[in-house]
Amino acid sequence: MDAPQPCTADAADRERLIDIIVLGFAADPIARWVWKEAPDYLALMPDFANAFGGRAFELGTAYHDGRFQAAAFWLPPGVEPDETGMNAVVERTLASRPEFSEDLAGLFEGMAAYHPAEPHWYLPMIAADPRATGQGLGAALMKHALARCDEDGLPAYLESSNPRNISLYERHGFEAIGEIRSGSSPVMTPMYRKAR
Repeated sequence: MDAPQPCTADAADRERLIDIIVLGFAADPIARWVWKEAPDYLALMPDFANAFGGRAFELGTAYHDGRFQAAAFWLPPGVEPDETGMNAVVERTLASRPEFSEDLAGLFEGMAAYHPAEPHWYLPMIAADPRATGQGLGAALMKHALARCDEDGLPAYLESSNPRNISLYERHGFEAIGEIRSGSSPVMTPMYRKAR
């Protein structure tokens, strides 16, 4: 099989890459803590992915592996996720689980507390289609995007929602800087990569 060739996604690729993210996060501990039932996950995760990382499409910082089996959404310095879109997904989520409000709010507060204040590149989402994991696709996408971070001389930041992915991030220079947990939530690990 040919090596992955990371490519910049365009607007026409958006739905396809969102589908990859949805597939890739289907067993993610945090995502499935938020949306335990499959119908809820499938109904809300695409909108969440669009709000959380979708601005990358407009900025030319959404990438795929060249075969549409993996995707990564990076946000450049000064660009934040779509707060209005995120709030809409949260409201829809809480409509059926109002008792979950405090735990979810605490998770977002923890994420905000660790988010760097200085200019940095942010990776809200990276995933591969489960049938394509273990092929180095995530590593290729990380290497591609981190070359830009290094070219800019800026740090990078992410939150790992799955402990299985921490070793991938560590191989690319990220270090765990804490732990985020709220109520019944699984652990989320904020990770920081110093400027190079």
